[in-house]
Amino acid sequence: MWKEFRDFAFKGNVVDLAVGVIIGGAFGLIVKSLVNDIIMPLVGILIGGIDISKMAVKVGTATVAYGSFLQTIINFLIIAFSIFIMVKVFNKVNKKRVEEKVVEETNTEKYLKQITEILEKK
Repeated sequence: MWKEFRDFAFKGNVVDLAVGVIIGGAFGLIVKSLVNDIIMPLVGILIGGIDISKMAVKVGTATVAYGSFLQTIINFLIIAFSIFIMVKVFNKVNKKRVEEKVVEETNTEKYLKQITEILEKK
């Protein structure tokens, strides 16, 4: 049972996933700091010195903190856009590799056809 678990845990996909989750968490913290410490203060200055994270509405005894929600949406949009760009670059690089492989296969097929023609003539 230990061997099965070890084989599962150390397969490339599981390790890659773990690394991705850890890097994703760290990237999320970087984006959160970017939004909270740089972007939102600039937005606040542009809209008249308002701290968006503190924006809230009192409804009876409840407080609806929509400013914090807006910051979370901005965090999400920045992370989603960054991931979109990374995937787009990855797909472009991967497409070039596939195209190169297809060219190699085409040459192989070409040579095989030539060999077949030579053998048929004999």
